[in-house]
Amino acid sequence: MKLSARNILHGTVKSVAKGAVAAQVKVDIGGGNVITSTVTVDAVNDLGIAEGKPINVIIKSSEVILGTE
Repeated sequence: MKLSARNILHGTVKSVAKGAVAAQVKVDIGGGNVITSTVTVDAVNDLGIAEGKPINVIIKSSEVILGTE
């Protein structure tokens, strides 16, 4: 599969919390960093996303927002 997105991070599914419609997927990308994505439960089921499985996080955005304390 080829993608136009250049921000592809490889990781492992840390947890999946399914709700009625949406699911929160936490992905460990190493170095103590975890990315959280909210997707539909159908997407989780169709893609076979489950704890411990390898997964790619693909970020395609027109904006990046930074914040500091």
